[in-house]
Amino acid sequence: MASTLSDRLSRLVKTMRGQARITESNVADMLREVRLALLEADVALPVVRDFIARVKERALGQQVVGSLNPGQALVGIVHKELAATMGEVDAQGALKPPADIDLATQPPAVLLMAGLQGSGKTTTTAKLARHLTAKRKKKVLTVSADVYRPAAIQQLKTVTAQAGAEWFASTSEQKPRDIALAALDHARRHFFDVLIVDTAGRLAIDEALMNEIRELHAVLKPVETLFVVDAMQGQDAVNVAKAFKEALPLTGVVLTKLDGDSRGGAALSVRQVTGAPIKFAGVSEKIDGLEVFDADRHAGRVLGMGDIVALVEEVQKGVDLEEAKKLAEKVKSGSGFDLNDFLAQISQMKKMGGLAGLVDKLPSALAEKAAGADMGRAERDVRRMEGIINSMTPLERRKPELIKATRKRRIASGAGVQVQEVNRLLNQFEQMQGMMKKMKGGGLMKMMRRMGGGGFPGLPPR
Repeated sequence: MASTLSDRLSRLVKTMRGQARITESNVADMLREVRLALLEADVALPVVRDFIARVKERALGQQVVGSLNPGQALVGIVHKELAATMGEVDAQGALKPPADIDLATQPPAVLLMAGLQGSGKTTTTAKLARHLTAKRKKKVLTVSADVYRPAAIQQLKTVTAQAGAEWFASTSEQKPRDIALAALDHARRHFFDVLIVDTAGRLAIDEALMNEIRELHAVLKPVETLFVVDAMQGQDAVNVAKAFKEALPLTGVVLTKLDGDSRGGAALSVRQVTGAPIKFAGVSEKIDGLEVFDADRHAGRVLGMGDIVALVEEVQKGVDLEEAKKLAEKVKSGSGFDLNDFLAQISQMKKMGGLAGLVDKLPSALAEKAAGADMGRAERDVRRMEGIINSMTPLERRKPELIKATRKRRIASGAGVQVQEVNRLLNQFEQMQGMMKKMKGGGLMKMMRRMGGGGFPGLPPR
């Protein structure tokens, strides 16, 4: 949905440039483009109708003020309504802040995970455990009540260990109700803050599934009943959401595989159909690839505005500030920038999701420029460089000048590359080393002025 809607609105903004007022005619043009984009994104028809009606009501006759042109003003209205559709608004119509898990209850707080088979329930259970242990410092226990798939029980055990939480054993011979009550008793006696119950899924909605999950809800009395849905399901997600809404008092939605969704319709449809807020979004396959859903930020990404806040958070999470400080001090003092430092920079970038992960969060105009480069090839080149450096001895990394013909052949053989690749890496390293030398003392400012050809914007002349 992001690329389709963004492209359509970009074309519309260009055609409206120079007009001084929003009129019925240009609103109709814009709404036609938005309607087509939403339908192509697999948004449910009733949701599209409601959304279009709200945008039209807000847009008609609105005076364009300041430096805004009509196109920008209309995009602003669409952005606000997209955010309101996916998020929650207060009595005054203002968007509420993102909603995390409500744990205001006598421990253990029980979270019940519901959804179809293949929606990502088990993985999301572990990701949620990771979120609660790492970010909210809670003691978390997980349990699988899926007695129909023995592999699901083992899978939850594995991913829970990766999440740093604890797992309660269950078997396929037990009844789901008995498993849940035993896990709850264990959580109480061992002073857990949270118990997350992973329930059975089916390939399709059936009455047996709904009766079973109703019974679990009745005996556990969870503080949160979270509906897990695959963001790539499109229209199917709407039908599933309706069935679960009728069976359970849902308190929140978790959208999985949002990073792989080229259409995005589920985010709009499921929120409207269930009436429950979207609380989390699965944004990668990693165990920490779950984030609190921010409707305003997601609306910006849909409209091609990027997600700079997420980019900053990714940098803060991935960069070791102590190591960065040490490197800065090393460069400032004039100490040599060696291949260990070069390898550390590659490692920092990988922690931030690699080149593709960072580009994905840029505004569309910048992302398009970056897309001109072959990101797949760039990622492969980075991995190749890492392999070459790892094939060197500690002495060679500290003193690259020692690497001559014989050593190059050994390193190339160890990394599984040609000697030319080792030469290329050493050349790139020498260029960076030269740049680092120029940064010693006040050299950084001088270098930036030379690069700017008379001065970088914002840097005063010296």
